[in-house]
Amino acid sequence: MTAAHADPQEEFLEMPESLRIDRPEVADGAALWRIAKDSGTLDLNSSYSYLLWCRDFAGTSAVARDAQGVPVGFVTGYVRPARPDTLLVWQVAVDGDHRGRGLAAALLDGLTARVAQEQPMTTVETTITPGNTASERLFTSYARRHGADVEREVLFQAGQFPDGSHDPEVLYRIGPLAF
Repeated sequence: MTAAHADPQEEFLEMPESLRIDRPEVADGAALWRIAKDSGTLDLNSSYSYLLWCRDFAGTSAVARDAQGVPVGFVTGYVRPARPDTLLVWQVAVDGDHRGRGLAAALLDGLTARVAQEQPMTTVETTITPGNTASERLFTSYARRHGADVEREVLFQAGQFPDGSHDPEVLYRIGPLAF
Protein backbone atom coordinates (compact mmCIF):
# COMPACT_ATOMS: atom_id res chain seq x y z
CA MET A 1 0.00 0.00 0.00
CA THR A 2 2.80 2.37 0.76
CA ALA A 3 4.66 4.15 -1.98
CA ALA A 4 7.28 6.78 -1.70
CA HIS A 5 8.41 8.47 -4.85
CA ALA A 6 11.63 10.06 -3.82
CA ASP A 7 15.27 10.31 -4.65
CA PRO A 8 17.20 7.39 -3.11
CA GLN A 9 19.45 9.91 -1.35
CA GLU A 10 16.45 11.86 -0.06
CA GLU A 11 17.29 11.49 3.62
CA PHE A 12 20.42 13.59 3.09
CA LEU A 13 18.65 16.53 1.48
CA GLU A 14 16.99 19.44 3.25
CA MET A 15 13.38 20.37 2.73
CA PRO A 16 13.00 23.83 1.17
CA GLU A 17 11.87 26.50 3.62
CA SER A 18 8.98 27.41 1.31
CA LEU A 19 7.26 24.13 2.23
CA ARG A 20 5.41 23.49 5.47
CA ILE A 21 3.97 20.35 7.02
CA ASP A 22 0.66 20.31 8.87
CA ARG A 23 -2.54 18.32 9.34
CA PRO A 24 -4.71 17.68 6.31
CA GLU A 25 -8.14 19.28 6.05
CA VAL A 26 -11.19 17.99 4.16
CA ALA A 27 -10.48 20.57 1.45
CA ASP A 28 -7.16 18.76 0.81
CA GLY A 29 -8.83 15.44 -0.06
CA ALA A 30 -9.01 16.12 -3.80
CA ALA A 31 -5.34 17.11 -3.96
CA LEU A 32 -4.28 14.00 -2.03
CA TRP A 33 -6.32 11.84 -4.40
CA ARG A 34 -4.62 13.52 -7.40
CA ILE A 35 -1.13 13.06 -5.93
CA ALA A 36 -1.90 9.39 -5.24
CA LYS A 37 -3.30 8.95 -8.75
CA ASP A 38 -0.32 10.64 -10.37
CA SER A 39 2.13 8.50 -8.38
CA GLY A 40 1.51 5.59 -10.72
CA THR A 41 2.44 3.19 -7.90
CA LEU A 42 -0.05 3.66 -5.08
CA ASP A 43 -3.24 1.67 -4.88
CA LEU A 44 -5.68 4.44 -5.73
CA ASN A 45 -8.62 4.57 -3.35
CA SER A 46 -11.88 6.36 -4.18
CA SER A 47 -11.85 10.15 -4.03
CA TYR A 48 -14.45 9.81 -1.28
CA SER A 49 -12.00 7.85 0.87
CA TYR A 50 -9.41 10.66 0.69
CA LEU A 51 -12.03 13.16 1.83
CA LEU A 52 -12.98 10.90 4.74
CA TRP A 53 -9.32 10.30 5.56
CA CYS A 54 -8.69 14.04 5.80
CA ARG A 55 -11.69 14.38 8.10
CA ASP A 56 -11.39 11.31 10.32
CA PHE A 57 -7.65 10.61 10.38
CA ALA A 58 -6.14 14.10 10.16
CA GLY A 59 -4.55 13.60 13.56
CA THR A 60 -2.51 10.65 12.27
CA SER A 61 -1.77 12.05 8.82
CA ALA A 62 0.29 14.93 7.46
CA VAL A 63 0.31 17.10 4.36
CA ALA A 64 3.13 19.18 2.90
CA ARG A 65 2.10 22.51 1.42
CA ASP A 66 3.92 24.83 -0.94
CA ALA A 67 4.19 28.58 -0.38
CA GLN A 68 0.64 29.04 -1.73
CA GLY A 69 -0.77 26.40 0.64
CA VAL A 70 -1.29 23.80 -2.10
CA PRO A 71 -0.67 20.18 -1.00
CA VAL A 72 2.44 18.73 -2.66
CA GLY A 73 2.86 15.58 -0.58
CA PHE A 74 1.21 13.56 2.11
CA VAL A 75 1.44 10.66 4.50
CA THR A 76 -1.69 8.96 5.80
CA GLY A 77 -1.82 6.69 8.79
CA TYR A 78 -3.84 5.48 11.72
CA VAL A 79 -3.27 4.10 15.20
CA ARG A 80 -3.98 0.37 15.23
CA PRO A 81 -6.95 -0.32 17.51
CA ALA A 82 -5.47 -3.60 18.76
CA ARG A 83 -2.03 -2.00 19.27
CA PRO A 84 -2.53 1.62 20.38
CA ASP A 85 1.25 2.16 20.60
CA THR A 86 1.54 1.46 16.84
CA LEU A 87 1.09 3.92 13.98
CA LEU A 88 0.34 2.19 10.69
CA VAL A 89 1.44 4.32 7.75
CA TRP A 90 -1.00 3.71 4.92
CA GLN A 91 0.27 5.84 2.03
CA VAL A 92 3.15 8.22 1.34
CA ALA A 93 3.31 10.23 -1.86
CA VAL A 94 5.03 13.36 -3.14
CA ASP A 95 4.05 15.33 -6.22
CA GLY A 96 6.46 14.75 -9.09
CA ASP A 97 7.68 18.36 -9.12
CA HIS A 98 8.73 18.12 -5.48
CA ARG A 99 10.51 14.78 -5.36
CA GLY A 100 14.16 14.48 -4.45
CA ARG A 101 14.07 17.19 -1.77
CA GLY A 102 13.69 15.06 1.34
CA LEU A 103 9.98 15.72 1.58
CA ALA A 104 8.81 12.11 2.13
CA ALA A 105 11.33 11.68 4.97
CA ALA A 106 10.36 15.05 6.49
CA LEU A 107 6.67 14.13 6.32
CA LEU A 108 7.28 10.79 8.01
CA ASP A 109 9.52 12.28 10.71
CA GLY A 110 7.11 15.16 11.35
CA LEU A 111 4.06 12.92 11.55
CA THR A 112 5.59 10.40 13.92
CA ALA A 113 6.97 13.12 16.19
CA ARG A 114 3.54 14.77 16.36
CA VAL A 115 1.70 11.51 17.06
CA ALA A 116 4.25 10.56 19.74
CA GLN A 117 3.66 13.91 21.50
CA GLU A 118 -0.06 13.20 21.63
CA GLN A 119 0.03 9.54 22.74
CA PRO A 120 2.54 6.81 23.61
CA MET A 121 4.00 5.34 20.43
CA THR A 122 6.76 2.76 20.17
CA THR A 123 6.24 1.25 16.71
CA VAL A 124 5.63 2.30 13.12
CA GLU A 125 4.26 -0.23 10.67
CA THR A 126 3.74 -0.06 6.94
CA THR A 127 3.34 -2.49 4.08
CA ILE A 128 5.46 -2.41 0.97
CA THR A 129 5.16 -4.45 -2.20
CA PRO A 130 8.36 -6.24 -3.25
CA GLY A 131 10.40 -4.13 -5.65
CA ASN A 132 9.17 -0.76 -4.36
CA THR A 133 12.72 0.42 -3.75
CA ALA A 134 11.78 4.01 -2.89
CA SER A 135 9.50 2.89 -0.05
CA GLU A 136 12.01 0.33 1.17
CA ARG A 137 14.69 3.03 1.35
CA LEU A 138 12.35 5.57 2.97
CA PHE A 139 11.37 3.25 5.81
CA THR A 140 14.76 1.63 6.39
CA SER A 141 16.38 5.09 6.51
CA TYR A 142 13.66 6.18 8.96
CA ALA A 143 14.58 3.22 11.19
CA ARG A 144 18.29 4.15 10.97
CA ARG A 145 17.63 7.79 11.86
CA HIS A 146 15.64 6.69 14.89
CA GLY A 147 17.96 3.87 15.99
CA ALA A 148 15.23 1.27 15.59
CA ASP A 149 15.12 -2.27 14.23
CA VAL A 150 13.11 -3.32 11.18
CA GLU A 151 11.26 -6.63 11.11
CA ARG A 152 9.75 -7.85 7.85
CA GLU A 153 7.12 -10.50 7.17
CA VAL A 154 4.55 -11.07 4.46
CA LEU A 155 1.26 -9.72 5.76
CA PHE A 156 -0.94 -10.52 2.75
CA GLN A 157 -0.06 -13.05 0.05
CA ALA A 158 -0.85 -12.17 -3.57
CA GLY A 159 -3.56 -14.85 -3.65
CA GLN A 160 -5.47 -13.21 -0.81
CA PHE A 161 -6.43 -10.22 -2.94
CA PRO A 162 -9.80 -10.81 -4.61
CA ASP A 163 -8.90 -9.06 -7.86
CA GLY A 164 -5.95 -11.42 -8.40
CA SER A 165 -3.68 -8.69 -9.73
CA HIS A 166 -1.94 -7.56 -6.57
CA ASP A 167 1.60 -8.28 -5.42
CA PRO A 168 2.10 -9.48 -1.85
CA GLU A 169 2.27 -6.84 0.88
CA VAL A 170 5.29 -7.11 3.17
CA LEU A 171 4.78 -5.73 6.67
CA TYR A 172 7.65 -3.57 7.93
CA ARG A 173 7.56 -3.19 11.72
CA ILE A 174 9.95 -0.46 12.97
CA GLY A 175 10.74 -0.20 16.64
CA PRO A 176 11.15 0.19 19.42
CA LEU A 177 11.04 3.95 18.98
CA ALA A 178 11.82 6.46 21.69
CA PHE A 179 10.66 10.04 21.32
